[in-house]
Amino acid sequence: MTLPSIASVPGRALRVLLLWLSRRRALGRIATRLPITRAMVARFVAGERMEDALDALERLRDQGLRTTVDILGESVTSEAAARAAADQYLATIDALAGRGLDRNVSLKLSQMGLGVSERLCRENVGRIVARAVERGAFVRIDMEDHTTVDATLALWRELRPAAARAGGTDDGADLGVVIQSALLRSPADTDALIAESSRIRLCKGAYVEPASVAHPEKADVDAAYEALMLRLLRDGRFPALATHDERLIARATQVARAEGIAPERFEFQMLYGVRRDLQDRLVRAGFGVRVYVPFGTQWYPYFMRRLAERPANVLFLLRSILREGRHSGRRDA
Repeated sequence: MTLPSIASVPGRALRVLLLWLSRRRALGRIATRLPITRAMVARFVAGERMEDALDALERLRDQGLRTTVDILGESVTSEAAARAAADQYLATIDALAGRGLDRNVSLKLSQMGLGVSERLCRENVGRIVARAVERGAFVRIDMEDHTTVDATLALWRELRPAAARAGGTDDGADLGVVIQSALLRSPADTDALIAESSRIRLCKGAYVEPASVAHPEKADVDAAYEALMLRLLRDGRFPALATHDERLIARATQVARAEGIAPERFEFQMLYGVRRDLQDRLVRAGFGVRVYVPFGTQWYPYFMRRLAERPANVLFLLRSILREGRHSGRRDA
């Protein structure tokens, strides 16, 4: 008897399994010693130490890629953990400036203590934004599930630097947000944020949401992404199009060329280790690509939860490796 392939496992069952695995610390310790697991994690996480991440960032810069840094960790349950996470971001912004790297970071409000208290979260993000202003850095608030959208947008409006509200330069201190095309409310949120001159990262959204607030079908999520993408290309302030979907990327480049939207007016964003061949092709075609680079000791739950949020990612990541291998083979031939 042969084991069923990953593709034959029902999505919900696979999600439950991955979430269960993410909570098993003993399995995490074992996973760190397995060659195949370490190889996969090394591909998608830039290491456990800041120095590892800084070295990875330098390599990406030398390849013509822009970067944003994510310090792994989320859903903290104590004030001490939230403050420690914020301190790490302060140190990281300083280190990026010291090494002459992109002063650009991404953070989650649940890591800053949103689940502990809004006051704590506001204080921690405020400290990071203040340091960003000192260093001329850009901070992006990642969007989490639909229950956090109102709190995220309210905090963004409260803490956004005064210079950015006044229409500051795209390479100076600013606080940006993320919009998920999966959510039904996103068109209205996007319109409001464009009017406020916000820098928006557009993604599809990896969370499993109820049909009352989100598109239940992938095709609808993709269609919503395309509509919001075109809106941002035409009217947004330096939007970040976060996708590995080649059809959507081709649509964006087609519209940009047809309508005279210069590559300097937007950028693509992709995850560290995913579709490196596509990142390279876009850079060579003259488009800006920013890579989302995570690092930290919390890689095991992060990695498993990212897969659990959308079980199809298991196959997607495997296909990505195989696809890149084929392209690499053609280049080497």
